[in-house]
Formats: sequence, structure tokens, C-alpha cells
Amino acid sequence: MKRYLSVIPLEEALTFLKHIPIPLCVDTVPIEESSGRITASPVFATYSVPEVHLAAMDGIAIRSEDTIGASEQSPIRLQDARRVNTGNVVPPEYDAVIMIEDVWVDGETFTIRKPASPWQHVRPAGEDIAESEMILPSLHRIRPSDIGALAAYGITEIPVFGFRAGLIPTGSELVAPGIRPGPGQVVESNTRMAASWLSALGGTCTRYPLTPDRSDVIRDVLAKAAGENDLVIISAGSSAGTKDYTADVIAGLGEVLVHGVAIKPGKPVIIGKLGKIPVIGLPGYPLSALTVLRELVTPLVRFSGIPVPEPGIIPARLTSTLHSDAGTDEFVLLSAGRIGSSWVATPLSRGAGIQMSAVRSNAYLRIISPLEGYEAGENVLISLTVTDHEAEEAILVTGSHDPVLDHLSELVRHERVDLHSSHVGSMGGLIALKRNDCHAAPVHLLAPNGDYNIPFLEKYLPRQEIDLVCVAGREQGIVSREGLSIDDLPGRSFINRQKGSGTRVLLDHELHLRGIPKEDIPGYEREATTHIGVALAVKTGEAEAGLCVYSAARALGLPFVPVAKERYEIAIRREHMEDSRISALLGAIRSPRFREILRELGGYDDSITGVLRQVP
Repeated sequence: MKRYLSVIPLEEALTFLKHIPIPLCVDTVPIEESSGRITASPVFATYSVPEVHLAAMDGIAIRSEDTIGASEQSPIRLQDARRVNTGNVVPPEYDAVIMIEDVWVDGETFTIRKPASPWQHVRPAGEDIAESEMILPSLHRIRPSDIGALAAYGITEIPVFGFRAGLIPTGSELVAPGIRPGPGQVVESNTRMAASWLSALGGTCTRYPLTPDRSDVIRDVLAKAAGENDLVIISAGSSAGTKDYTADVIAGLGEVLVHGVAIKPGKPVIIGKLGKIPVIGLPGYPLSALTVLRELVTPLVRFSGIPVPEPGIIPARLTSTLHSDAGTDEFVLLSAGRIGSSWVATPLSRGAGIQMSAVRSNAYLRIISPLEGYEAGENVLISLTVTDHEAEEAILVTGSHDPVLDHLSELVRHERVDLHSSHVGSMGGLIALKRNDCHAAPVHLLAPNGDYNIPFLEKYLPRQEIDLVCVAGREQGIVSREGLSIDDLPGRSFINRQKGSGTRVLLDHELHLRGIPKEDIPGYEREATTHIGVALAVKTGEAEAGLCVYSAARALGLPFVPVAKERYEIAIRREHMEDSRISALLGAIRSPRFREILRELGGYDDSITGVLRQVP
């Protein structure tokens, strides 16, 4: 049975990487292609800019000594002056320029009423840069503004550090993007992510063809890649399955230094070398691969001599408890946002195959190996994966799910707002709002008196000033493949929503009215976190029925039998209503385009869209 050679701590793995730096190459590239690259040597000016004295204003070129004594009472008529415009060469016999507004012109004579100082309004030769001065030092990351200056100074090409990276995707189950995967197949994505990642660090990447799970084929491709590149990354095959050959192939051609690092996700990573060429074995799960690229490959590039920007680090309050295994450094993706003067961070799904967690995140948290996690409400240091400005654009929306949230997210993007939605159910949203863990909480909780939401806000957030903005009235019903109604549920396999969700509250209310015991519905305890998740479980045959909104059933082409109409609202603390991000959200809800979207999706009543109710 295959085993990891030895799972070592992350810091020890980084020490191994320091001893196998990437052999860097120097490429000379056109300056137009150099943005983001690192200079391999200093760049010097071969001529001065400007090369001669130039006029900085429209006026007349004069000798400053000829203007001594000029005043309103004693004007001087200059005997020797010459008209110049901005950018004209100032003849060598002159040492100053007087603006034309300060000159009385009479034909070819010029009269002045105040003296000029030497080199007034003159751009001296070399004012910008002098011949032989350094434009850029080595190890400098080239910016767009640098490129403009280089062009102005006559530089057309520039030497930059780089490295050639060979990326090998392995796995007989892989298919190329654009091909819909069949059962047991997976679209290859890791090497595409790695290529983008490494290109941003200065690498030039070659992706090799999809390689099946055959050790001889992998060996041939690896040998070829090592001969053609300065770094090789093999995707998948790094674990201990019966078809995981990467470690053995690397060992057969070179040396395996590390097989297994105490990080989560990403534990099966391999660090090896073929001669002087570093070889990294990426785990197959996408978030494991992402963690390895960020925590191991990026430091390897830095150790090799290419400066790599560090992520911004900010303090934030966790919205939920995170448990972690001691002895392992765990990296958790987050949605972070500023609420008032403080930052809060909501953990996303920790599944190594959930790529949408990476898409939805704007930060991550490292839980170091001695710790067993953090409690909700603790202040922690998080690392941003976006700029500080982009992080400031985040609005945290926590509570009940509805497909229209995706459309609202798209609408507010045009106002430079980034909507991060967490689907924890209506009660979960109210709890988050109570703790000030979110900006807005979508809710649809049916009270015994027939009203929606307000009785729950009065009970769980007493004496709090809350505004409720109606997104829409919406229709909930039974989704199935057979047109089942709620009365048909006993004995039918069911997919439910999570405890605390408004949909589950509605289901329990309707079952109670009909006298249907929960115990008579197989799968009542099985939960999905979204309406689309319910509809998808029905479509794939995992359940015969579920309760969801009409738009989710329609999106997947499934029969829908209405059960109830409800009020879907967003609860917001009144103190946050003036926040520009909240204003953008309200503007999107009340926009004509959103009403069009509601009608296109179907199952929504837009007559109450945008209506404001206040508590108390």
C-alpha cells in the first residue's frame, strides 16, 4: 500500500524549497509586453530629456540681466528678445522666458514692467532625466507608468527575469474545457489556473497534452518537460490511490524530497527535483491545488529571486466558529466586508473540490498548526486576495436564498459594489443581523398571525431599528418530476431546506394544517441550502420532491405545484441605510431592469417590490 513518505510541517517544506530555486532566465521583451515583469538589470538613459533648454510657457525668450530694474514706474523696452511657444528650444544666448501675458507687445518691440529671474519658465536640459542616469533598478516590478517613461526616453526593449514552466495534467478521467463531462469525467482546470498564476509571477507557461494514468506515459512527458523548462508542475496523481503514479515517476527520474505537507487543503503535495529543475506535484482537488500554488509555489518563485507582492493583512471578526485539526495549518477561504468601522469575515465551504468558494472569496485565514480553530466572534488576522479598495466594495448579504440574488449581484456591480451572499436560512440571517455580522439579511418567515418577518424581528431583535425592503412577492410550491402536490408527499422521498430557513417554516406550517406527520415523509431531515439545490436533487433523481420557489423549478424544467405566496424581504439596520453600498442595493431592487428580471424568471409579484416597512 502506498504511503506518504513523511508529512512535514509547512515551514519545513519551505526550507526544502529554498534549496531548489528555479533557474531563472533573462528575456529581452518589448516594453509594451513588460508590465508586471521584473527587471533583470538596471536601465540607464542614453540621452537627456530634454536634450536642450525648452520654453515652459508661451512668451518671449530674454536675458535676465536685461530686465533688472523693470517696474510699473520704470518699464523697460527690450532690445533683444525672441518669441517662443511652450516646448520651443530656448536659444543659448537667452536664460529666461517671460509669459506673453506679462509683456506689452508693439509690433516687434516688447515692453516689461517687472524683472525676470535666471531660468524663469525654462525647462533646463536634463530636467526630467540626464544622460547616464538610472531609469529603473534591477529587481523592479514594471508598472504601466514606467512603460510611458521608458518610451519617452527611447527605450524599446528591456531585460526581465523569467522562467519557463511546464504544466502536465494527468488523469484518464480528464476532458478538455468546452466538453461536457460524462459520468466519472472531470474537466481539466488545475493547469489552466496554474498557468495564469505563474504568468502573473513572471513565468512563461507551456501546457502539455492531457496525460492518461499510465506511469510510462507520465514518465516520458515529465522527462520532456524537465528538458524544456525551468520548473515543472504535475497536476494530480500525488495522493496514495492505485492510479497515483506521480511520486514514483519523479523518484525514478530524479528525487522526491517531500511527499506530504501538513496543510489543509493540499496535504498530498510533492516536492521533488530532476537535476536542478524543481518539480511540484499538485493534488487533484482544485482548492488543494490553489493552496499549494499560493503557499508553496509562490514562495519558491520568491526564493528564486523574483520579488512577489505580499497580500494585504487586516484584522476581522469571524462570524462563525471554525474547528481545525491541531498539527495542520489549515487555510479557510472567506467573504470579508467592512461593517461600520470594523471588518467581519464569513467562512466559505471548506470542501477541497468546491471551486466556487475560491470564486466567491476575497480573503483567507490561516489557522496555524498548534490551534484547534477559532470561536465565532473572535478577532483574527486575514489575508486579502483582492486590493484594499476592492475589499471595501464588498456587501455581505446573509440569510434566505433566492435565485434573484444572483441578478441583484450583477446589477450592483455596475455601481462598484461586490455582493457576497451566504445562504444560512432566514433565522440564520436574523442571527447574523443581530450580531452585526452582515449588512443585509434576506428573510421570509411566516408568523402564526399570517404576517411575514416583522413578528420575528420584534421577537429576536427587540428595540432594534430595522428597515425591511421588499424584494418581491414569490410563489413557493412542490417541485417534482411527476407533478406531485403537498398532499402526495407521504411515502415519497423528499429533499428539505435547512433548519431555520423560511421554506422549512412554511413546509412545517402547511404540513400541520393538513395533519401530515413529518415522520411520514422519507428524507424530511435531508437538507439543501438553496432552492436550486432542491430542484437539482429532484432533477437528478436523488429525491422525488422538494419545496422551492417557482423560478428554480422553471430554470431546471421541472413541474411545479403552488403551495403558498410569500413576502421575500431584506432586513437592514437603519443605521446602515445611508451606506453607499446599501443605497446601490436598494437602487437595484427598485430599478425597472430588476422588475423586468422578475417577470422573465416567473413566479414573482413585483407590485410590492421596493416597498419599505420599518420596525418598530
